[in-house]
Amino acid sequence: MALAEQLKSCRESSGLSQTAVAEKLQISRQSISKWENGRGYPDIENLILLSDLYQVSIDELLRENEALKERIETNNQEINDKKEKLSLLQRTMATEKDESLLLLLLAGIGSFLFPLGLILDGFVLWRNKKANNFYVLIYIVCAFSIFLNLYDGYVHLSNIMNWGTTTIEKVE
Repeated sequence: MALAEQLKSCRESSGLSQTAVAEKLQISRQSISKWENGRGYPDIENLILLSDLYQVSIDELLRENEALKERIETNNQEINDKKEKLSLLQRTMATEKDESLLLLLLAGIGSFLFPLGLILDGFVLWRNKKANNFYVLIYIVCAFSIFLNLYDGYVHLSNIMNWGTTTIEKVE
């Protein structure tokens, strides 16, 4: 008996509908229908849940389907391998594109260079992304740097305009 026929007969002998099985496995009813019509196969986790639900062993479900059993296991292994490769690739890309230290350095340097600092801080804010490790710290350093640059600009301008300079002249 093929797996599809075995699944259908076990479900019917358990007195369950496709909808009830789908709800217990938390999958769609269409998936159950595909499995019972031979258009798809459950993964190993769902096979375990089905065997528990129907109160039969996985061996009984797959007894005449050794090739199918091997195919399911190889597919699951391939899926796990691809998931591992994908997570490794995502971590590699995230670390390669992390500009946190460079942006922090530019913001720090910009805080001491008055006119250039405002431009550097604008560039740093533009380049900062949520993917950076020090995303929030970069904003804090840039805010401090902008404040410091504006203060430096005020100091330079007040020196040029002689603001705040008091002269005392003796009048006779």
